[in-house]
Amino acid sequence: MKITPLFIGNLKIDYPIFLAPMAGYTNSPFRYICKKFHCGMVFTELVTAEGILRRSAKTMLFLDSFKEERPIAAHIYGKNPDSLAGAAQIIDSLNRFDSIDINCGCPVQKIVKKDAGAALMKDPEKIKSMVKIVTQATSLPVTIKTRLGLSKNCFNIFEVAQAAEEGGAKAIFVHARFASQKHIGHVDLNALSRVKKELNIPVIGNGSILNSKDALNMFNSTGVDGIMIGRGAIGNPWIFDEIFYNLSDSVYKLPTPSERKNAIEEHLRRLHNHVIKGSSAVKRSQFTSEQVTCIKFRNHLLKYLIGMKGLDCFRKSLVKINTISDMLIAIDNIFKFNKLSIVE
Repeated sequence: MKITPLFIGNLKIDYPIFLAPMAGYTNSPFRYICKKFHCGMVFTELVTAEGILRRSAKTMLFLDSFKEERPIAAHIYGKNPDSLAGAAQIIDSLNRFDSIDINCGCPVQKIVKKDAGAALMKDPEKIKSMVKIVTQATSLPVTIKTRLGLSKNCFNIFEVAQAAEEGGAKAIFVHARFASQKHIGHVDLNALSRVKKELNIPVIGNGSILNSKDALNMFNSTGVDGIMIGRGAIGNPWIFDEIFYNLSDSVYKLPTPSERKNAIEEHLRRLHNHVIKGSSAVKRSQFTSEQVTCIKFRNHLLKYLIGMKGLDCFRKSLVKINTISDMLIAIDNIFKFNKLSIVE
């Protein structure tokens, strides 16, 4: 198939392969890394509208971004339409975002208990009103990200999608599972296909895309306008390159060990700078900026190193690493160990 640009309102996406918003992962350093490898558009982590309205220093850190990440969407959540609209106006005024995405699908209980996230799917008319009010408050295109429903007993994605379009949404991102499934079980491509057929706005599919074969299957099975990658990108930002080249009938080459190592080290350094910047904006932590960076980077690093020899021993020693220099030495050592193992 041919990769063609996608328009979300007046926003042009050169290649419709998106990085999904993921709490604890899709901060500025990781978004930057993914953009280097043919990721067409990135999203912030989940950001509370109420926190934006208060201009909470901690909340505003989630909106920290650089021009190299664009196009980028601010991914916000809340239950009050007016609060979401006010947050949208503030985001618009920052002049660093290209769209605003409303979360209507997060299954995490602390979000759902606040009547936000997936809980909004209980009331499609509220979603319609919410999208309309936010759209009127900003010049940026407004989209929503959602699920198939709260559970099999509340399978109402078709009503929700129609309501979002009627409210003025310029696109809809659909994780083709129920909120009750979280990330477990098969995605429902038939439901996704139906959503695409029933809407006039772009539909982007999400869920269990771990390689270019999964991506091609979703495109061919559903006719969606784009795909969104979540967990498949953690530790493997090259998945965007793989999908881009393979879907363009071009040759995809796996990153060399040196290229892989360089990306890991750049991610670590950028994360450290990000943490330093944040440290000046929030209350003093009991940990140093290097300790915080090492803690935040552990899950990323373990994913980057999947398949390497000596990973079990490395995992045990990782919790004791508290400085950037020690982390870089450890990364260097495991790559050297694997190079020697290959030679042997």
